[in-house]
Amino acid sequence: MSDVVRVTLGEDGVAEVCLNRPERKNAWTMAMFDALAGAADGLSREKGLRAVILRGAGGCFSSGLDLSVLQGFAADIEGLKREILTPPEGEAANRFQKPCTAWAALPVPVIAAVEGVAYGAGLQLALAADFRIAAPDARLSVMEAKWGLIPDMGISQFLPRLMRADQAKELIMSARVVGAEEALALGLVTRLAADPVAAAREMAAELALRSPDALTAAKRLVEAGWVLPLGEGLALEARLQADILGGANQIEAVMAAMAGRAPRYR
Repeated sequence: MSDVVRVTLGEDGVAEVCLNRPERKNAWTMAMFDALAGAADGLSREKGLRAVILRGAGGCFSSGLDLSVLQGFAADIEGLKREILTPPEGEAANRFQKPCTAWAALPVPVIAAVEGVAYGAGLQLALAADFRIAAPDARLSVMEAKWGLIPDMGISQFLPRLMRADQAKELIMSARVVGAEEALALGLVTRLAADPVAAAREMAAELALRSPDALTAAKRLVEAGWVLPLGEGLALEARLQADILGGANQIEAVMAAMAGRAPRYR
């Protein structure tokens, strides 16, 4: 894995993915785009994966795109347009969307620990997580309008699930920076914590004690079910439940709870 993204996987099945350019506030280079997508692909093949924490080195989540990337884009606008409009064969996400959408596609809970700033690409990465725990002094911004652009790294799939359309438009059009308290009120973050990384680790450890089958189904239930019509939503939750009932991990959850011991999932 590239040095700009560090991946560690603990014995409890909790992985930490750390953006590792602290001297640049973890600003994204093209190497970071590819490393994040590669990290998600690699973790998707880990049999014992239970949860993922996304964080930034040096007390900052990410300040967004490195200016050198924008300058590189300017050198070949037509080539950039072709790459944006042509995802890899068989995939819905293009090269610039995959570093975010790949985390949403993982079947395990993903937690973003937001310290410092989460601007532009950094915020879109955080939005791809299932949960965002932010420091009280964190600052967030959909920054792309500052450069005459729109956010295009999967935000269309993530932001509508979190906030009203008029609020989303205001943030996207204005590029203004919001503090953690306002971000919480808007639904951009799940909760605040003095130490987001420690809080994310605690949350991940708690989730790792739940049946991985139930967590996967719960993620699917919310991601798909929230936008389905009544009959289809009810059918989805019924199918998901039927798949879990009586399975080895569901039985183990019951036995562990009754015996007062830690579960041992497959």
